[in-house]
Formats: sequence, C-alpha cells, structure tokens
Amino acid sequence: MIIVHHLDDSRSQRILWLLEELSLPYEIRQHKRDPETRLAPPELRQIHALGKSPVIEDSGKVIAESGAIIDYLLRHYGNGRLAPAMSDQKYDDYVHWMHYAEGSGMPALIIRINVARVGEAAAPALPRLDGEIALQLGYLDGTLKGHQYILGDEFSAADIQLSFIGELASARFGIEGYPEIKGWVRRFQARPAYQAALKKGGAYSFA
Repeated sequence: MIIVHHLDDSRSQRILWLLEELSLPYEIRQHKRDPETRLAPPELRQIHALGKSPVIEDSGKVIAESGAIIDYLLRHYGNGRLAPAMSDQKYDDYVHWMHYAEGSGMPALIIRINVARVGEAAAPALPRLDGEIALQLGYLDGTLKGHQYILGDEFSAADIQLSFIGELASARFGIEGYPEIKGWVRRFQARPAYQAALKKGGAYSFA
C-alpha cells in the first residue's frame, strides 16, 4: 500500500490527485502545520531527513520531492498513462514542464512571498520580484493559449506538477490578467479525480 505523508495546504495535495487520476489505492498520513510558524511538524523528519511534504512510502522505499514522486508513480503504476511516450514529439515538452514547475515557476512565487514577510525593509526588492512573477506567469499563460492543458488538449502529469503555481498565484497575487491560466485552473479543479483528492486530503486553502 502506498502511504502519502500529507501536509495541509501543501504540494502534497498534488500527489493525492495523481493517485486518484491513476485509480490507485493509498493511505494518507495526515500532518498539520504549526498554526503560528506555518512550518511542517518535526515528526516528518522521522520519515525523511528534510522533514518536508510530500513524501511517500512504497515497498520499503521513502521518496521525497514532488517531481521524483510523480516520476516514480508513473514508472511503477502508470502503464503509459498521464505522460507521453519517449518517442512522442511532446515528450521533451513534458520533461521541460515537469522541471520548470519547481525550477523556475514556484521559486518566483515563494521568494516574493517570503521576502514580503520582512516588512518595510523588503520594499525596494519587491518591484523586481513582481517583475519575475509577471515573467513566469506570462510564459505559462502564453503557452496555454489555445489549449485545454499544458501539452495541448490532453491532460498529463505535467498539469498536476504545474497546478500549484496557478493555485498559489490565484490565492496570493491574483490571475485576472492571465485568462489562460485562470481557465486552466478552473478546468483542472473540475476534474473528478481532483475533487476526490480534495475530499480525502481535507481543507486546502488554494482550491
């Protein structure tokens, strides 16, 4: 049985969603953030040295990092679903978006959020950080233009990996100026597997 160590309001929600899309059985181990610091609880370090979520356990293995977990689940249980074959012309784009999500997209949002917490001293840095967010969201919005999902009209695990960017940007910065992202978020949040994962995972501030 796959065990998902699930942290509230975190990217581990994506892993629950993937498992629902694949119709795989799994068990959720719930972990709660500290209400003041919003940090993960220390017991997660007993599962993995980094003490972060998502983390899964399967067949005696402990796997951390969203991209690695998604890759593992698709290789072992996907049976060709939710990712193009290596021979497919879309495969290179798929790999790009899987890495882009945490390599460029998410850092722009997280850095801006964390720097702003410093208070007035952060003010000089914010315009540049806002510019970086605009760059990343503009790139994503432009790619989605004319398509249902990031690789075209077919949903893939790349949409799952990218989803937190759209949701976090919507919750913290607004995406009214990015109509393609807005429509994409609306579409993937309407998927039955997304809704099933939301129900099982509990309260999620970004839905």
